[in-house]
Amino acid sequence: MELTYSNQLGGFDPEKRYRNPEHFDKPEAGVTSALVIGDWPKVVEAYERVGVEVTSIEVAARKVLVAGAGDNKAELEALIGKLQIESDTVRAVIDGLDAGEIEKPEAGELAIRLFHTLDGLRLQMADLVDQRDAEVERASNLQKQVDDLLAQAAHARPETDETKEAKDIAELKDRLDAAGVAYRANASKESLEKLVADLSKA
Repeated sequence: MELTYSNQLGGFDPEKRYRNPEHFDKPEAGVTSALVIGDWPKVVEAYERVGVEVTSIEVAARKVLVAGAGDNKAELEALIGKLQIESDTVRAVIDGLDAGEIEKPEAGELAIRLFHTLDGLRLQMADLVDQRDAEVERASNLQKQVDDLLAQAAHARPETDETKEAKDIAELKDRLDAAGVAYRANASKESLEKLVADLSKA
């Protein structure tokens, strides 16, 4: 299969297959020969690297050939120049977006409109990030308040007879353990008190 790489706008041969070299990424599979019209060294080198025969045709300058154009030739050339500038500025905006940083173009109506649209999206995303961070901080503060309230409630809980007796038994057992006195694991508070009282008599 033979491919022709050219950025021409017309005059295509229906018997040939064309590709725009401006969008070239890598050689296509199944290509046996390539014809490159214009100065596109990236295309030429890529196909030669994979062993495909490449024919390159240099184009000295673009000419506007329109039947019956006559005096409008200069206007058409100016229009094509304007379109080329528009294309270049749009491409610059897209390249900047790929790089993560875009600058407002100085010319090109479409490029400027594209920049404003992308910049508006960037600002909206920044606002959403700020709102998310604010909500995360708000949730964190609320959780801290809940933890503080729970801690205050735990300290303010009134001591019941059961909790007081359990606390007393624990203190008695600590004293007996320190003195090396044995006692039953399920000993009552009264028996523990008696054992502690005997410590003072020893």
